[in-house]
Amino acid sequence: MTRRRVVVTGMGWITPLGHDLEGTWQRVIKGESGIAPTTIFDGGTFPTQFAAEVKGFEASDFLGGDYEAHKDVSRQAGFALAAARLAWKHAGLGKAASLDKSRVGIYLGGGEGPMDFDNFTAAAVEGWNYAEDDLDTKRWADVAYERLRKIVEAEQDPNMAAAHMATMFGVEGPNFNTLTACAASTQAIGEATNIIRRGDADAMISGGCHSMIHPFGVTGFNRLTALSTRNDTCVTASRPFDRTRDGFVLGEGAGMLILEELQHARSRGAEIHAEIRGYGSTADAFRITDIHEDGRGGIAAMRTAIEDAGVKLEDIGYISAHGTGTQENDKIETKAIKGVFGDRAKNVAISSVKSMMGHLIAAAGACELITCILAIRDGVLPPTMNYENPDTACDLDYIPNQARKTAVTTCLSNSFGFGGQNDTLVVSAFND
Repeated sequence: MTRRRVVVTGMGWITPLGHDLEGTWQRVIKGESGIAPTTIFDGGTFPTQFAAEVKGFEASDFLGGDYEAHKDVSRQAGFALAAARLAWKHAGLGKAASLDKSRVGIYLGGGEGPMDFDNFTAAAVEGWNYAEDDLDTKRWADVAYERLRKIVEAEQDPNMAAAHMATMFGVEGPNFNTLTACAASTQAIGEATNIIRRGDADAMISGGCHSMIHPFGVTGFNRLTALSTRNDTCVTASRPFDRTRDGFVLGEGAGMLILEELQHARSRGAEIHAEIRGYGSTADAFRITDIHEDGRGGIAAMRTAIEDAGVKLEDIGYISAHGTGTQENDKIETKAIKGVFGDRAKNVAISSVKSMMGHLIAAAGACELITCILAIRDGVLPPTMNYENPDTACDLDYIPNQARKTAVTTCLSNSFGFGGQNDTLVVSAFND
């Protein structure tokens, strides 16, 4: 039986570098930075006082008449709805009156919503028994019951963005959310592809959303020593593969794609932007925060995706690296690429757009896949910015500091998450 082919017909993103597809892409290939001092909360007392925030975003600018029904969504769900609306429009689906929405589904890599920090903290302060230097839990609960907002509590659940999206578009097909840390949206796109391949849907809205730029998120990553602390030079703090790298820069945003079965896309005259050719998903089965030192999970994910795509190693013209800018990730990802590509590894162009966008956590993979599709379209590979000091453990071609005009037809995109989750996609120019 011939396998159903899955194509990309729409893309949209909300990122630290912008909201529109083409304008943001131009900033990426110019090597601009979306990193600046933190403004979402007062980060002045934190070891890391900067982030890659989404700027100038108002959900009402994107949702139009649907805004009122979704005005209380969490920050990342707002990003998701806006990016999905952009992708839906890009795919020309606004005019698809005959679309069978029972055959359209959703698969997101959506992050958890932020807590109601102000009221949570206020309840803790009011509930503190200063005489006994301990928390009066009954008093805290009474104050919390009065002050905490129930809608914010509901919006914490990671599936809420997908739920809002289903309502907004009226799509009734399969609806899933995965939260496999930094690999989430790559995994979501891979699983959505398989849903279409096996015939359970004809189209899927897929991608990811996340915002962890809040006190708990930053505290957690600081405690893990995962974040850069270059507060005085934050614009250039994200330095993937550079010898002086000291951690990633926390970002936020959303990336969404419309995936369709090929004949479904053709039947409505859709423009096809690329084809999802291969998907690989593995686990290190090692530790929850450390990558296995041999890169075995990443090697297996890449090999599986390439085999699934039915392409040869020499067909891969560009690798969008996970490339976080931590010492361990970049060293071991480099080793994993060598493990897959062997002697050819030095001839494959590699870059990390996290050097400009920061790390969008659950949304990272989807946005990075979009950059792969645009790179194929335009014959321009995005740079790894701030690469100034070569590292003997990272000795491949990372497209340092300047975009490269190179025609490519097939790209590989890596996402590796805490917990040892490894996901890889292979995307190609569409060819009949």
